[in-house]
Amino acid sequence: MTAEWLVCANCAGRVSEGRCAVCRAELARLRQERNPWAVLGSPAGLIALLLGLAAVALLVARPA
Repeated sequence: MTAEWLVCANCAGRVSEGRCAVCRAELARLRQERNPWAVLGSPAGLIALLLGLAAVALLVARPA
C-alpha cells in the first residue's frame, strides 16, 4: 500500500505530505511494512515459517 492517496483524519491532508505527527507515524509504519523481513517479526509470520519448515521436514523424512 502506498501513502500517496491516503488522507489523514487528523489534518485532512495527504499522508504522503507528512503534515502532522499522525501522518509521519503512518508513513514510518508503511515504510517498515515494505521491508520484506518485517513479516517475520509478527507472530503470524513466525508461525507460518515454522509450519512451512515442519512440512518440508516431514516430506524429506518420509520413506520412499
